[in-house]
Amino acid sequence: MQGLTLALALTGASALVAPAAPRAATALKAADEVFDYSSIAGGESGLGGRYDFDPMNFAGRYPGMVPWFREAELKHGRVAMAAFVGFLVNYQGITFPADLTMSGEKFSSLGTGNPLLAWDNISDKGKWSILGFIGLLEVLGEAEKPHYMRGGKSGTHDLVWYFGSKYLSGKTEEQKLRSRTAEINNGRLAMIGIMGFIAASTVPGSVPYFTEDLTQYSGSVWAPF
Repeated sequence: MQGLTLALALTGASALVAPAAPRAATALKAADEVFDYSSIAGGESGLGGRYDFDPMNFAGRYPGMVPWFREAELKHGRVAMAAFVGFLVNYQGITFPADLTMSGEKFSSLGTGNPLLAWDNISDKGKWSILGFIGLLEVLGEAEKPHYMRGGKSGTHDLVWYFGSKYLSGKTEEQKLRSRTAEINNGRLAMIGIMGFIAASTVPGSVPYFTEDLTQYSGSVWAPF
């Protein structure tokens, strides 16, 4: 209803201001364009063909923002992959053998078998240190030139992609594309996987496979402090 009201309002305005009509038509035409997903890594389906799941047509409406969308997807995928593996490691009772604090407190003191509870057991100073370090990486990464929105490649700034750059060095362009596509696809699966773990840990029965085995978390995942 709101969309119809807005359309009628714009129609009335165009009758009063004639030069604005061609602009509106051009804008609507641009919004209906379909983005060529095959032009970026991850635009191909893992089973062959195109991967163009974009029901809101964000890429078609905002083609200039595609590098920003890709950067966000890469970052979330990388974090999700680390979170997924970390969840499994903690759940299996594995911890770092080193000291967590200068006073000699061990990582094992945070607890195992319930990864979400382990975060709660970290002191506020520890949490702020982790978030501050991540924020510093974000600032330094965004400051690197050329920026991914101005000709740079998404997800490749040297500060956080050092090991990735070493891994890709010496590979052909085809091999690099295959590796980047694999990273994107694994990141997509990891985002689904870690959210599945969180749902199963907080809402009993929400994930059919985890009916009894997964330890339940009674805290709030939306309250980091």
